[in-house]
Amino acid sequence: MSTDVLGNPVSLASDAALAPLNDFVEGFIASEARAANILQAQADPSPIVQAYCAALHMFAETGDAPGNARPFIQRALLAAGSATAREQRFINAIAAWVAGDIPWAIALHEEQAREHPRDLASLKLAHYHLFNRGDAPGMLRTALAALPAAGDVPYLHGMLAFGWEQCHFLEQAEASARQAIRMRRKEPWAHHALAHVMLTQGRLREGHEFLRDMSDTWTGLNSFMVTHNWWHQALFALDLDEFDEVLAIYDRHVWAEAKEYSQDQINAVSLLARVELAGGDVGDRWKELGDYLARRGPDHVLPFLDMQYLYGLARAGRVAEARALLAGMERHASQLPAEAAAPWLRVCIPASRGLLAHAEGDWQGAIDGLGQALPRLLEIGGSHAQRDLFAQVHLDALLRSGHSAGAQNLLQQQVRSQPESKRLQRQAKQVYAALGFASDFWS
Repeated sequence: MSTDVLGNPVSLASDAALAPLNDFVEGFIASEARAANILQAQADPSPIVQAYCAALHMFAETGDAPGNARPFIQRALLAAGSATAREQRFINAIAAWVAGDIPWAIALHEEQAREHPRDLASLKLAHYHLFNRGDAPGMLRTALAALPAAGDVPYLHGMLAFGWEQCHFLEQAEASARQAIRMRRKEPWAHHALAHVMLTQGRLREGHEFLRDMSDTWTGLNSFMVTHNWWHQALFALDLDEFDEVLAIYDRHVWAEAKEYSQDQINAVSLLARVELAGGDVGDRWKELGDYLARRGPDHVLPFLDMQYLYGLARAGRVAEARALLAGMERHASQLPAEAAAPWLRVCIPASRGLLAHAEGDWQGAIDGLGQALPRLLEIGGSHAQRDLFAQVHLDALLRSGHSAGAQNLLQQQVRSQPESKRLQRQAKQVYAALGFASDFWS
């Protein structure tokens, strides 16, 4: 029996499938585009190959992804009797994902982390699902479970770093990220985790320099990873008032890869919105982005995605389509089981109403909708840095509506944690002037 690149036994009908399988396994955990090479072996009947093909289709994050993945996972299930116990558990986890049973998929991936800790493709999928549910402790727990057996793999340390960071253990996160980078300089997920740490700690100039120095390694990556790491570089530049650099990053990197892909689209929405919230001018960039977002109406894959599609449509002047998307979200939530509907009803829909109100200049509507959702925002997934967009929109509504005391309460905490941020300094001047303080009071 063959083994994959991580030493896990694999049941293959043909030796020719091993190279594409290894491209998927290592490419997936390394955030590299070669993971898609598994489709070169899609005719191979091996159940684990078919399951990997199904997983790749699911990562499209479109409404038709389960339909595209279903033939592959059905073939995997029919042939699962010839697979190892590890492969069978992975196949069942993908089948649960295709069927929409995310809790069961997570349970199987967590069991895999305990029983077969070198199955890091399974672990990475666990992190994907746990992240989308806002369960950072679960991400940390599964990575720690694999560490004794897979500590020689740099990508595990990168996954561990992000788990630590999302749980607010910033020193541990930095140590894990730097361990990953010592083992392999080209470890983009570790770069990403360390960028989160530096942003959270207000190390803006250091973070900007660090990502600049690492960016020469961002080759051969999947579109999400390359656009997202450049998105992080743009966040550092934006807080340093380097608007020209931010827009250059948008044009050359953030909106220059797979424009039809969900994650590239939300990176673009978030960055354009932040530029405008910071007082910058994005020109006509919303127009092209809006054309892509308009195709997303029937998807409803994740509430975190829908919220940004909606806001992007509204910022692009396509308010009728944004309203239609909101109505579709409401219908979708009404058809879900209670547990699955909860993040849509409690967070996504009220927040989306607030986002739409903000785009239309209804500041009180934005305050009400986002104010209701912000305390529970974790439930829709996304990282701290990504969810901060919604907090920035809420703060902007407070500033524009004259709720200066409320804005001060939120803003001063951010100024303290981000003393290098020229964006926050500029907003603080505005707030304290409105409150009647001297111009140099807060500095």
